[in-house]
Amino acid sequence: MSLGDRIFAATYDRMSKGTEEAGLRDHREALLSQASGRVLEIGAGTGRNLQFYGEDVELTMVEPSESMARRLERRLEEHPRPVTLVQSPAEALPFGDGEFDVVVSTLVLCAVDDQARALAEARRVLKPGGTLLFIEHVRSDEPKLARKQDRMNRVNRVVVRCNCNRATLDAIRAAGFTIDEVEHGELPKAPKFVRPLAVGTATPA
Repeated sequence: MSLGDRIFAATYDRMSKGTEEAGLRDHREALLSQASGRVLEIGAGTGRNLQFYGEDVELTMVEPSESMARRLERRLEEHPRPVTLVQSPAEALPFGDGEFDVVVSTLVLCAVDDQARALAEARRVLKPGGTLLFIEHVRSDEPKLARKQDRMNRVNRVVVRCNCNRATLDAIRAAGFTIDEVEHGELPKAPKFVRPLAVGTATPA
């Protein structure tokens, strides 16, 4: 557990507070109202999504960072329903094929080391007819802004530990999903090169 990991985990909720209050929280609430049954959340972080899961959800959360997982553990102690927490990267999920009805990814596919592998794992653990629910900031369709994202990506990875220029919707399709619904918008109170946002659902093709 590096010093950088500890600092990032300790400051994450404060850093993202403005973005959450300006609209990201509403996206989370609306999207996660669709979750039911056995649900797996990858890259669960400090547990921003916890409050939006319904009572009919049997929730498992995975988080690769030890620092984040410790903070999430403390939040789970106050949660009214049992939640299983596993420390694991999204690229190597310790579950069998077809175990979950829903996989949730919110601001995760920008940060995983291997996006294609993480999506392949999400598809593997989903039941036939299961659903991927996602909120991700993505590569812009506007060429000028996309070029700026490419220029700024190295800095962005150092500052907030994620990639701002990933064509995540294309990656979801390439992983064998059909995107059923997608809403394009902006990540509020974020630098312009990080704002392009996609919120949606996908099912294994």
